[in-house]
Amino acid sequence: MTSTVFARYALVFMTVACTSAQAQDGNTPRGVIELFTSQGCSSCPPADRAFERLAQMSDVVALAYHVDYWNYIGWNDTLATPENTGRQYAYARSLGRSGVYTPQAILNGRDHLKGTDADEVTLKLDRMRREGFGLSVPVSATRKNEELTITVGQGHGKADVVIVYFRRKEVVDVLKGENIGKEVAYWNSVTDVQTVGMWDGSELHLVLPAKVMAKDGNDGCAVLLQTSSAKGEPSAILGATMIIGKDGA
Repeated sequence: MTSTVFARYALVFMTVACTSAQAQDGNTPRGVIELFTSQGCSSCPPADRAFERLAQMSDVVALAYHVDYWNYIGWNDTLATPENTGRQYAYARSLGRSGVYTPQAILNGRDHLKGTDADEVTLKLDRMRREGFGLSVPVSATRKNEELTITVGQGHGKADVVIVYFRRKEVVDVLKGENIGKEVAYWNSVTDVQTVGMWDGSELHLVLPAKVMAKDGNDGCAVLLQTSSAKGEPSAILGATMIIGKDGA
């Protein structure tokens, strides 16, 4: 990496949330699950419970994006961001859909389903892998001392190297809205998404500063190798891994 490129990306990694590596033990995950959910959506708690199970599986990369378009019902989701909402709408355009819904699970950036059944989600991931729509490019990430090393293997095409920061577990008392009175545990709640490099099919190594994040209470991050549609929307995910901090049991 040239000094210019390193300087460009260094600021992003001043706040990486990874204190110890747990990168799928070097194995390719079954797939990536991105759940779009909301504390203000009455249909979401069953999906949040199913997602808790998925988030604790060692062979999937599971990320929860809280959206803000249900806030008007009476409860402002404490984990929602406009950027998360924007990512879901971008997926809708990429998948040729006219709208969005919750709880929606996007699988490998390629397909979607209602995210209320963990078994259905994992069965679909397995079916996608058998049919050639799984993760095909090896991705690994390790942290040693103050360096985060990301390695992307060889493959075909072009894609972005994307870092997704998350909070491992948050328990929220919902005081208003459709879920009033419920205490819900939310896992792997996304706080930020950053593109940190580009992959052209050749093996790629990124070595970046990995200082412990103080901002936003993050304690984990995922690395996604993600393609884009012709209009720049997020599309198929070719590879992925995850690192969870030492306190993120």
